[in-house]
Amino acid sequence: MREASFIERNKEKWLSIENNLTNKGDVNPDTLASNYIELTNDLAYAQTFYPQSKTRQYLNELSVRAHQLIYKDQKSSNNKVSHFFKVEVFEAIWSIRRPLLYSLLIFIFASLIGFVSAQYDEGFVRLILGDHYVNMTIENIKAGNPAGVYQDGSNWGGALAITINNVKVAFYAFIFGAFFSLGAGYILFSNGIMVGTFHYLFHKYDVLQEAVSAIWIHGTIELSVIVIAGGCGLAMGNSILFPKSYSRLDSFKAVTKQAAKVLISTVPFFIIAGTLEGFVTRYYQVSIWLCACIILVSAIAIIYCYIIRPRQLALRYKWS
Repeated sequence: MREASFIERNKEKWLSIENNLTNKGDVNPDTLASNYIELTNDLAYAQTFYPQSKTRQYLNELSVRAHQLIYKDQKSSNNKVSHFFKVEVFEAIWSIRRPLLYSLLIFIFASLIGFVSAQYDEGFVRLILGDHYVNMTIENIKAGNPAGVYQDGSNWGGALAITINNVKVAFYAFIFGAFFSLGAGYILFSNGIMVGTFHYLFHKYDVLQEAVSAIWIHGTIELSVIVIAGGCGLAMGNSILFPKSYSRLDSFKAVTKQAAKVLISTVPFFIIAGTLEGFVTRYYQVSIWLCACIILVSAIAIIYCYIIRPRQLALRYKWS
């Protein structure tokens, strides 16, 4: 076949491939691989019959570009998970930092309401926690084991059940945020009321310090990530209420994507919290110092991951 005929037969295909390589961000990986095979076949033919021609040189350049792009995509794919947890999650946290702060404030406010309400209304504790739980806790306090409830059941069964329940609460706080933030606010407020009431019960019987050393072994992480999940829900609801210059749908889609990344980042923490509650909290009476160390390390981990690190990267990458 004459070179002119070879060019005429394949010209449109080569131009299409060249266009694909130029618009590399929009090319399907399978299409890119198919293009590379086509190019190498044509290059082999040109090297055999037109070794000194510009056609061979042109096909060689296209083949090199395709090969480099394929290699780059493969390398990028291998780093996606790493990049997600090293950068994308923290960028998402930074983007919804205000709803996360509002979530924390709602939870703290509700906890204070729960504590104060229980102090001035004896029936409030039983209304919130239930008669069975209150009676059981009082019996444990009298027996010298205020947090004895955490010693019920097996280690594995308790850890699994607790983790599933915590994830469920976080999921509700996230999903209900779509209802104009009211659902997420309700989850945060109701859980805050419960936590405040719970702490007052131990305060009333002068065992708060001992109880806190048990509760916050797992509670430091558990309650923190519930607040974070609530912040994700508030961010979703706010995106509908306050879309700024975007349409409500576009605003909702963009913020939900970021909030979902933050929610995913809490899953390892929920597993850790469930494991601590199932395997460690039950031994809270062994050493008060060990309890304090676990609580401190947990608090540092949460503060670093959701406050310090996002701010560091925001300054580095100049996130708005």
